[in-house]
Amino acid sequence: MAQKFYVVWQGRETGIFNDWVTCKKHIDGFAGARYKSFKTLAEAEAAFSGNRASLAGTGVSGSRAKKRSSNQTVKTYTAAEIAAMKIDTKIFTDGGCEPNPGKAGSGVAIYRDDRVAELWYGLFNPNGTNNTAELNALHQAMIMAKNELEDGRSVAIFCDSKYSIQCITQWVVNWQKRGWKKQGGDIKNLELIKEMFALHQELKNKIKVLHVNGHVGVEGNELADRMSIMAIEARDGAFRRYEEELNLEKILALRTG
Repeated sequence: MAQKFYVVWQGRETGIFNDWVTCKKHIDGFAGARYKSFKTLAEAEAAFSGNRASLAGTGVSGSRAKKRSSNQTVKTYTAAEIAAMKIDTKIFTDGGCEPNPGKAGSGVAIYRDDRVAELWYGLFNPNGTNNTAELNALHQAMIMAKNELEDGRSVAIFCDSKYSIQCITQWVVNWQKRGWKKQGGDIKNLELIKEMFALHQELKNKIKVLHVNGHVGVEGNELADRMSIMAIEARDGAFRRYEEELNLEKILALRTG
């Protein structure tokens, strides 16, 4: 079956996804969801960024538009690509919200030398959103990454929220230039984003923040997901380390988000 790319304009998370399972996760039960499949990544990028409509009369060539669009696209890494990376510490993040908005929590899984070392969960918010939970998880991961760097370890963070990654690594630059404003309305989660941006500016030349699809069998992402659900069920406002035995089979058998 030919590869397809799915654009979600309105859903729990917006962006371009390269598998139906992830796309479905973001649109199922979401009122007013808008999405469509495309045969090529270039078509999906053009549709998501609105280039098809905006190119007319602008004098911008298709190749230039494609390059600009590509600069705003987050590459998705597979389990095999992640496993092949020669990085000391790999940190996986996830946020959950049931429903969205609703009860929210965040989870993190830390691997050192490709072995699970620590799991973390918490930051419960009874009136949260999926995006806020994802940002909180990424924020905690960056704090942890700073500590790993101080111990002389190389670090990569893997997040399944393109929204969170693009907020901190792409969009925020223009928001700051515009006086923390954006076209089309207020910036949600602004104070958290400001704090995360400052930390990312400090760390950006030392760490990688990369995207991985959720629920496609990447163990670290699955563990972070279970931790986010544990945070919701425990209603724990703190962010704390999972202290039970790291029985991965048992943990992965827990309810998914």
